[in-house]
Formats: sequence, C-alpha cells, structure tokens
Amino acid sequence: MTVDFRETIGHCMQRDLGGVSEDASVLNAAGLMAARRIGSLVVYPAEKEPRHSNVIGLLSESDLIRRVMAKGLTVTGTTVGQVMAGPLLSIPSDRTMLDASHFMEKHGIRHLCVSEGNSIVGLISIRDLVKHFVYAEKGPIRDLDDVYRPLSVLMRRDIQCVDREASVMTAAKLMADKRIGALMVTQAGEVTGIITERDLIQKSMAHNQDPAEIRVGTVMTQTLIEIDINRTVHDASDLMAEKHIRHLPITENRKIVGILSVRDLVRMISVRDRPRFLSEQA
Repeated sequence: MTVDFRETIGHCMQRDLGGVSEDASVLNAAGLMAARRIGSLVVYPAEKEPRHSNVIGLLSESDLIRRVMAKGLTVTGTTVGQVMAGPLLSIPSDRTMLDASHFMEKHGIRHLCVSEGNSIVGLISIRDLVKHFVYAEKGPIRDLDDVYRPLSVLMRRDIQCVDREASVMTAAKLMADKRIGALMVTQAGEVTGIITERDLIQKSMAHNQDPAEIRVGTVMTQTLIEIDINRTVHDASDLMAEKHIRHLPITENRKIVGILSVRDLVRMISVRDRPRFLSEQA
C-alpha cells in the first residue's frame, strides 16, 4: 500500500462522526467514548438536530482529564458544553495532510474537524496522520529511513511516572500539569505498567468512580507493549496501530529508556516539513 504524502484531507478523513449534545453530562459523554472506543466527540447545540451544519465544538479525552477529573469536578454535575474545546477549530477538506499536521502541532490537539463550506463533514485524528505518512512513498517519515536508530531521535527520555498506589486523580493532575497522555506506573521503583487518558476514561470516569478513591493499579494497563530502540519508525507505527495504542515504551537492552507517542511522530512530521510550509505561506 502506497499513498501520496500530499494527499488531501478529504480522502483520508473519518466521515462517521460520534456526537453528543452540549447539555449532556460528562458521564454520558465518557460512556459514549468508552462504548465506541473513540477519543473525541463532536458537540451539537442543545435542542437542535444533530446535523453537521450545527456542530459547535469538539470534546476529547484530554478535555475530560484536564478540565474535569484533574479539577475534581463531578461527572454528573458537569455538562459537555462547560468543558468542550472552543472555539471550534476546523480545516477545509481540500487542504493536504501535511497542512493538517502543522495545524494540529500549532494548536496542540489530536483531533480536528474537517469542513466543506459551512458544514463539518468529517474528522481527522493524529492517528490518521501517522498512518498516512508511514505508508507514503516519500515525505517526512520516509526521510528517516536512512537515519541511524530514528526511534532514539523521536522518543522522549523524560519519562513521567506515578506509583500504582496513587489515586487516579493524582495521575490525572500529573497528566494535566505535564500536558501528556500517559504515565509509566511503578511499584517499589520498578515499572509495572502504563496508565493512559483512555484508561482513566474507560475504566474510571465512564463508570462514575470517585477518582480520589480509585488507585492507579486498578485501572492501569499491566501488559506493557514495548519496542526495541533499533526498530524502525514504520515498525513502531504499525505496532501502535495494531494494538490500538498511542504510547509506546522504547527499550534498549530490555530496559525502558524512553517513550514514543503518536504526537511525537506528528511533531516530527511538522518540524521536518516546516521550511516548505512556511515558504508556501509567504
């Protein structure tokens, strides 16, 4: 499978939009995300038909963690409209996937609405971008083929950890403070698992559990999926796609030395393409 690295967003976007009303509870939204195993929902105005032309915002897992759980708000007493991202950010469907990568990097987001005229017609995710560029015949990721140990260049060595006996709220606050989507979980100083925003949403918030009472160890992912530092970017991306994960610990001599996220890959794509992008904007 090969693709054009400058293909338009309209060819790659997701058209099946999961949506929720702005007056719905956060509990309802979290349950919908968990049931559909998705990371965002478009938001519609209260008391109006859920049409594409009526989309007023976007709610992501990060919004739920940073604006609800980390702040100690209740999921039943907080509405989607109070915590959704706004104003609504969108990009025309005839722009390129490279343009989408720059837009996401600039705004620090993982999901982006796609527009045609005055209507939202689709959604593009950070995972869609990475999958697209991995299979492109040329482009920013293909340019790394000749780089020695590219995972060592892309990964973050500053690994954030949380103890398995800490509360889920503590984990949420740390994710919010560091603006990251995953933490390594430790016990007696040894890594025993990983906890992600998705774990917090699907295993805690969607069940209306008290984040101050639930321990990290009860909702974390214990089976670590890792990759050796000598593997390729394509190997890492394919593994994340296969396992439906966004964060991948990197090992060297069987020891975790860093962590790679899909956001790190998109950041790299944006940085390597920036000269071309800026020249076209001039």
